[in-house]
Amino acid sequence: MTPPIRTAVILTGGLGSRFLPMTKAIPKAMLPIIDKPVVQYLVEEAIASGIERIIFVVGPGMEAIQKHFDPHPELEDQLRSRGKHDLAEQVSPFKDVEFHYVTQHDPQGDGHAILKAKDLVNNEAFALLYGDDIIAHETPALQQLLSLYKKTGHPVIASERVAQDRIHHYGVIEPKEINDRHIQIRGLIEKPHRDDAPSDFGVIGKYVVTPEVMEHLLKKETSNDGEQRLIDAFRSMLDQGLELSALEVEGKRFDTGSKSGLLDANIHFAQNHPDINPSEE
Repeated sequence: MTPPIRTAVILTGGLGSRFLPMTKAIPKAMLPIIDKPVVQYLVEEAIASGIERIIFVVGPGMEAIQKHFDPHPELEDQLRSRGKHDLAEQVSPFKDVEFHYVTQHDPQGDGHAILKAKDLVNNEAFALLYGDDIIAHETPALQQLLSLYKKTGHPVIASERVAQDRIHHYGVIEPKEINDRHIQIRGLIEKPHRDDAPSDFGVIGKYVVTPEVMEHLLKKETSNDGEQRLIDAFRSMLDQGLELSALEVEGKRFDTGSKSGLLDANIHFAQNHPDINPSEE
C-alpha cells in the first residue's frame, strides 16, 4: 500500500525579473492576488490536499515569505481588541502546519533547488509545487495528482494541453498510453520546436516526487546550459525503464510568473471575493 504524502516542497527562489522594479524588494511569490500573496494559494492547495509539512526553497533576501507565515500574536491581539475576530483568524490561519525554510544561494536550476530540501524530505515521497502555477478547481490540482500516485506508486507530473503556437515554451510529454486523463510517459522533450513536439501535453509546475527521482538528481547531470534540471532526472529514469505518469489536471491554470497571468488570476478570484462582488457571498 502506498503511504500517504504529508510533505510538500514549494520552490520560490526565482528572481522575478519580469516584475522588476516591484520584485527588487518583494519576492515574486509575495505578489498579490487580491488580498493574499500567490504563495498562500499554493499553501492552501497543499493543506486542502492533506499536506501537513511545507518546505520552502527560497532565495537570499526573501525573509518576507517566512514573516508572512509566522504567527503574529501582537497583531492578532490588536485586531481582537477592536472586535475584528475574522481578520485576526486570517492573519495566522496555518497554526497546525509545520513550516521549514532552506536557502538556495546560487541558483543552478530547479533540480539544484529541489536537492536543497533533500535532508528535510528524509528519503520519502513528497509533493513539489513551483511558485508560479495556480489552478482554480473545486478539487485541488495537487489532490488530483496524489490520487493518481496512490494508484500507481510512481512519480506523477501535472500536465495541460497547450496550443501549438506556445508549445515551445514547455516541457512536452511523449505519451506511451493515454487512459482518460492519465498519461503513461514514454519520453520528455524540453521546449521543442512546434513541428517536433510529440504531443500537446505540456508539463506544468506540480509533481509527486519519489526517492528514485532524488537519486537521479544526485547524479548531478547538467543540461546544455550547465543547470541541473528535474526533467533530466525524469529522462534518466525512463532510460532505465522506470515508470512515470502524467495527469491532465482539471481546472483553470494561471501562470502568475507572467504579468498577464497574474492579472488574469486577480480578475478570476475577484469574481468570487465578497469584498469585490458581494453577490457571491
